[in-house]
Amino acid sequence: MKILLVEDDQFHAGYLSEALQQALPEADEIFHAANGAEGELLARKHAICFVVMDLQMKERNGIDAARTIWRERSKTRILFWSNYSDEAYLRGIARIVPQETSYGYVLKTAPQERLHLALRGVFLEAQIVVDQEIHRVQQRQIRMHDTLTDSEYAVLIDMALGLSDKIIAIRQGLSLRTVQNRLLSLYDKLGVDNLETAPADFAINKRTRAITRALNLRAINAESLESAERELQRWLDTHQGQIEKVR
Repeated sequence: MKILLVEDDQFHAGYLSEALQQALPEADEIFHAANGAEGELLARKHAICFVVMDLQMKERNGIDAARTIWRERSKTRILFWSNYSDEAYLRGIARIVPQETSYGYVLKTAPQERLHLALRGVFLEAQIVVDQEIHRVQQRQIRMHDTLTDSEYAVLIDMALGLSDKIIAIRQGLSLRTVQNRLLSLYDKLGVDNLETAPADFAINKRTRAITRALNLRAINAESLESAERELQRWLDTHQGQIEKVR
């Protein structure tokens, strides 16, 4: 059983390597990559089907690396191991995980026993394992604002990338009216108008305010926008004709 560990912090890498050996005596080879780009290369070179992936790394983040690994080998099982419980990370993973594989998400602060159970659950039993602390964080976020639908979240990301309503409509395959309705729903759920001490006629830029609220609520983060920017560039390369017609 070959396992790839993708972690840029040496201390965490050492801790995780020991945990792997304790939890999975079946593992006879453990490879280590210091960043997402190196992880992609090792996964490809050694045909590795079991990966523990950090999310936030300086050279290519975990979501981008996982996307590449899953594109090349869709049944690879990946356990994400992170300091962060942002909703943006969970949504980013949910958008790219293939239907035919299992995955997990465990916080680095989780007890070692929970990490062991997650490793065995994902790699040996093909389970989907999400740390209970992440569920608690999600519940706190849900109490702060209504949960965004996948369609609303996609419009939020495109808006944060600076796209106009017309371009968002083309990219998401929606009518212009539907995009505008999604924006109104986003403004409501994110509490864009929630400025209790502002005068009644106080004008704000609702698009900018919505992005700020989403960042504060951790519905989006720098890594999710970084990945979305790359996706946008790929989309632009293949849809120039449609975009030219809009101008």
